[in-house]
This record gives sequence, structure tokens and C-alpha cells, in this order.
Amino acid sequence: MTDFDKTDLRLMALVQQDGRLSNAKLAAALSISETPCWRRLKRLEEEGVIEGYQALLSRRKLDLGVLAFVHLSVTQHGEAVTAEIERTILAADNVLSCHNVSGDADFMLTVVAKDLDAYSRFVETTLRKLPGVSAIRSTFSLREIKASNRLPVGP
Repeated sequence: MTDFDKTDLRLMALVQQDGRLSNAKLAAALSISETPCWRRLKRLEEEGVIEGYQALLSRRKLDLGVLAFVHLSVTQHGEAVTAEIERTILAADNVLSCHNVSGDADFMLTVVAKDLDAYSRFVETTLRKLPGVSAIRSTFSLREIKASNRLPVGP
């Protein structure tokens, strides 16, 4: 892992806040000239610290009113079954995240849907058809208090 100085950390914080900042604005905010700023940014991209840039969309404005946290338990833990589960989850656009977890469940998913009917269809047509699934437990968000994908960086 690369050692990051305060300028690197500040640069990462700035691009997390606004990935559309021009190099000139980044350099000005960092109080450095544009060429070293561009080099730092490119180094962070090439090293895979900055994995990409994307727009943050409002799920509510896109009529995705249901946010569910889904715990999947499976009875079979073989390589083929796990690979099939992962393939299916990766192909499901409404699954925002999936983690192989410790505890009572084997996988934890974050899922969005237009409404409860749409969520129910997803469970019936996708999750229940996964091999080896023994339990599906859904917890629904009643109110989103904080949602962020920004990592804690900065001096």
C-alpha cells in the first residue's frame, strides 16, 4: 500500500465529494500547481486507489421506494453452488451490494425495488430459485438516516 501524504488524502476527499472537479479547481483547492495535481490524480487512479467515477442518483426520484437488507442462508457451501449464487446476484441490477458474511446468514444483500410487490417478485423469481437457499430474511428500511459510499480520508 502506498503511503499517502496530506495532499493525497485531501485530493481523495475532494474527488469523493465531487468527481467532476476540473484539474484546475483541484489544484487550486490543494494549493498546488496543475501538473503535480494531475500526476497525483493519475497515480492514485493507476494504483487502483481511485477505482472510477460515477454520478449518485436519487433512488426515490427513480421510483425505487423500497430498500431491503436481505440475509440469505444456504445449506450447500460447495464451489459450484457458491459460484451460481454469485453469478445470479451479480446479474441482478436491483442488488446494490452483496457480502459473504459471518453469523446466522451466509450472504447479506442490499436490494432496491419500486414497491413491495416488485420486491416480492424479485424474491420469488430470483432468490428462491438460488441453489441451496434455506432461509431468506428481509429487513426493510423505514427511514434512511445516512447513506454514503465515501470512505473516511483526509488529514
